Amino acid sequence: MNIDTVVDKAYAGHSLRALADAPTSALRGVSAKDAKALAQAFNVHTVRELANLECVKWAAAIATLAEQEQPTQQEQAKETLLDEAVEMTFPASDPISVDAGVTRIEVAPDMVDAQGDHQHAGQFDESTASGKSGKKAQATH
Repeated sequence: MNIDTVVDKAYAGHSLRALADAPTSALRGVSAKDAKALAQAFNVHTVRELANLECVKWAAAIATLAEQEQPTQQEQAKETLLDEAVEMTFPASDPISVDAGVTRIEVAPDMVDAQGDHQHAGQFDESTASGKSGKKAQATH
């Protein structure tokens, strides 16, 4: 393993035992100012002390286990509600729903006669009827 990619250039090529006893600033990304802050806040001076710090171990364990944690009942219920809402909106978009017997409309329904099927249909019929008779009357004159 090439550990030189995670340590400061000054510590490249050192053994792992030597790096464990090196100051925390030996780690790439930990400046001298950061090392001083770690020493003041946690009384940590070496890489080994940082690695053995209880809160660092807890943080690493939590982060590792979080990857494997199962969703809570509340999270599962929320996901189920979201899935059902999407399913009601787009029933044929989910392959499972197609297998579950959801019927899709494959053929569009017949077009409704908009001319005769609206709230003013009666007025339209009267005006066309009077318009036709008026045109006939004009044509005969």
